[in-house]
Amino acid sequence: MKPTIRGIGILCFTGILLAACLGANPAGEEAAKRSTLDAAETAVALLSTTNTPFLPSQDPGPLAPTTGAPTTSAETAPSIWFSPALPASFKSSFPLPAGWLIAAEPETAFVRLQPGGEHPVSSWTYVLAAPFPTVADGVTEAELRGGWSGQSSGFFTGRPLLMDQNTLEVFSAVWGNPAPGATQVVPAEALLDAAWSLRPAWAVIPWEAVEPRWKVLALDGQSPLQKEFAPGGYALNVPISCLGDAALCGGELAGLIPQANRDPSKLTTLILTGVTALVRATAYTMETRGVTYPAQDIGPLLQSADLTHISNEIPFAQNCPPPDPSPGLYRFCSDPRYIDLLEYIGTDIVELTGNHVLDYKKAALLYTLDLYRQRGWQFYASGADLSSARQPILVEHNGNRLAFIGCNRVGYNGEWAGDTAPGAAPCDFGYIQSEIRRLRLEGYLPVMTFQYFEYYQYEPTIQQAEEFGWIADSGAVIVSGSQAHHPQGFHFRDSTYIHYGLGNLFFDQFGYANETELAFIDRHVFYQGRYLGVELFTIRFVDYARPRFMTSEERSGFLPTVFSASGW
Repeated sequence: MKPTIRGIGILCFTGILLAACLGANPAGEEAAKRSTLDAAETAVALLSTTNTPFLPSQDPGPLAPTTGAPTTSAETAPSIWFSPALPASFKSSFPLPAGWLIAAEPETAFVRLQPGGEHPVSSWTYVLAAPFPTVADGVTEAELRGGWSGQSSGFFTGRPLLMDQNTLEVFSAVWGNPAPGATQVVPAEALLDAAWSLRPAWAVIPWEAVEPRWKVLALDGQSPLQKEFAPGGYALNVPISCLGDAALCGGELAGLIPQANRDPSKLTTLILTGVTALVRATAYTMETRGVTYPAQDIGPLLQSADLTHISNEIPFAQNCPPPDPSPGLYRFCSDPRYIDLLEYIGTDIVELTGNHVLDYKKAALLYTLDLYRQRGWQFYASGADLSSARQPILVEHNGNRLAFIGCNRVGYNGEWAGDTAPGAAPCDFGYIQSEIRRLRLEGYLPVMTFQYFEYYQYEPTIQQAEEFGWIADSGAVIVSGSQAHHPQGFHFRDSTYIHYGLGNLFFDQFGYANETELAFIDRHVFYQGRYLGVELFTIRFVDYARPRFMTSEERSGFLPTVFSASGW
């Protein structure tokens, strides 16, 4: 047992008494002095054998490796030890309390923070990711752990798990060391480019490192991009424990320890869709099968988004005649009852860049805008005049500030708005670029949608790529083509996501060509004022009105075709 300050005092006091009892006896006085010096030297020698902190009022004994810790007092500064295996972003976001010290060794600390353990006070989410043009959508935990142990299988057979040094240390602490060659360490700032150069490749990255050129892979069907994500059952969710002085862990530090690096209250999902035209054979099928029939399979996905965006090209008209399924019809209107389909799928935002907004004259467009206002839906790219048609709309959700702006590049059949006439906004690129730069300066993330010229091919034309690129360079985070009946490919301009054309959502080109029966639904994810990226959902029509999700075999054939047309 270590001597306490009180013990030293007793030794010294004993020496003083001895000197007093011996009185003026020189021999006795000399003996008393020697006794006092011996006691002091013994105490100093005992104290020098340990560097463990101690208190004046108690003897805490040796610090237990997982549960014990020195106890604080007014005379002893508390100390904390950070495990080298902690996530770097956890350490950087932890404010050291005033008066606390950082311990160099765990044995000398009052409190220890480390990954794993039985006393979690925080959890840190990591993501399994791959380069965007990756066909695989996810793996199982068993496949991931197999890769860690050197037994990778499936799509990533023989491919090491890429990660930065800190991530390797984190998972080595909770999973044990990886098998030789199972992982490859790449500096964090070079990890994404390295993964793209090594395709197919997979990587483990912290949640805060997700960006648009990554594809987040699901793990046992779970993805942190999803609103319904449950971190407790996710293999890449790392618990962080506070060990040592329980009173400090649960008291002074409780409000300072970062709880997580992913906060669902800061996440927003936006679904962007392609052509909706409730006319001709689509409308005829709705009359015979029910107004909501087209959404029978995909409705739950559309309803699940925080913001569901529909590009409805056709005006509602009170005098709209019964639908005619004849394929040669090009003057379009929709029965007002059909708006029930848009309500059913959870529409929040309506894009009106279409080539048919004035097919039933100005009155039908103005009537349609009133129907949207009555339901509280925001709309853009058409209006009562040119000024209102080209104004962006602003949306804020969970702290994410989004701006939507769009235009009609074609001017088909006089669809453009005039100074005092309703219609669609023409593509004034100087105005749009200026607006996007202004919106970025005001803290908005601009989303630009085009009604562009129609091309029945996966590749964009040179002019299309150039003009979409102008918008990307102005600061839009997403540039998306709403015009496409034939789906088109992708491009990244720095971190801007460009999708040249999504294909049809609800339109009757079933049987017209194989490609017009295929399409994308893009689910975009925003977090804490950043655009994180997109999840691609692929659909195929079963008749003139109803799309369904592709089978895995269909998707595995479709995605490589579009990726190849994108230059990947």
